[in-house]
Amino acid sequence: MAATIIDGKAISTATREKLKQQVTDLGTKGIRPGLAVIIVGEDPASQVYVRNKVKACVDTGIYSEKHEIPATTTEEDLLKLIHRLNDKKDIHGILVQLPLPKHINSDRVLETISETKDVDGFHLYNVGALVTGNTIFAPCTPFGVKVMIEHLGLPVEGKSAVVVGRSNIVGKPMAIMLLEMNATVSICTSRTKDLKAYTKMADILVVAVGRPNLITADMVKPGAAVFDVGMNRLADGKLAGDVDYDGVKEIAGYITPVPGGVGPMTITMLLANTVIAAERAHKLK
Repeated sequence: MAATIIDGKAISTATREKLKQQVTDLGTKGIRPGLAVIIVGEDPASQVYVRNKVKACVDTGIYSEKHEIPATTTEEDLLKLIHRLNDKKDIHGILVQLPLPKHINSDRVLETISETKDVDGFHLYNVGALVTGNTIFAPCTPFGVKVMIEHLGLPVEGKSAVVVGRSNIVGKPMAIMLLEMNATVSICTSRTKDLKAYTKMADILVVAVGRPNLITADMVKPGAAVFDVGMNRLADGKLAGDVDYDGVKEIAGYITPVPGGVGPMTITMLLANTVIAAERAHKLK
C-alpha cells in the first residue's frame, strides 16, 4: 500500500490560522508581534526567501520591518543595526538572512542578536538550552517537523527515530527534539558505515543531508514515517529531496514530498517563534 502523502502546505495553512487568532488575541491587549528581517547584499535566493517571510508576516498580522543592507557594509555597522533592533520595543524577533558576505563573521552576528529575540533559534544560549529542554526558541525547520508529527498524531514515545544529517540547523536539534518526545534516537551522516542498517530500523526517519536520492526504498522500514528535509536542484532544473520519493512512497507509511512537504513549515514556525517572543516580552508566556 502506498504511503500517505504528508501535505506540508495544508498543515502550514492550519498552523497559520491558529497563529492569526493568537495575533488577534494579542491585539486586544494592545500588542502586535514584530519581526525585523535583515538582508545583506543582493543574493537572488536570499531576496526570494526574505520576500516570502515578509509576506507571511503581513498575511498573519505580524508587523514586519525589512532592512536591506549593501554587501559592502562593514561588520561593525551591521552589529550596530542589530543592537538598535535589540532595543526596539515593537520588535520582538530579529532574523539575519544567511549566508552573509565573506568579510562578515556570521557567528559574531548571530550571537549579537538578543537571545530573547532570536526567532531563528541560532543563538548559543538557545542552542544550549535546547539540550536541557529549556530553550526559548527551537530552530524553525526541526520545529516544523515536530509540529507535523504532532498534527498527524504519530506515535513517538518508545519508537526508533533516525536522523540522517548532523547540521546545527536541522540534524542535531531534530535529534534532541525527538529525544524530548521520548523516542530512541540514532544520528547518522552520509559517511555512516552501513547507513541502511540504521535507516531500515527507523519508525521515524528524518533526512537532511543535501544529497539527492540518498535514501532508497530498500533502506526504509515498511510503514515508517519519512520526513525529507533535503532540497536539491538537479541538472534538469527540477527540485529533488534526499529521499527517492517515487520508490520510498511505495514502502513508507507516511512521506513528505519535495517541494510541498517540510519546506512550507519553516517560515510558519518563524512566525510562531515571533508570536512566542511577543508573549514573553509582555510576560504572557
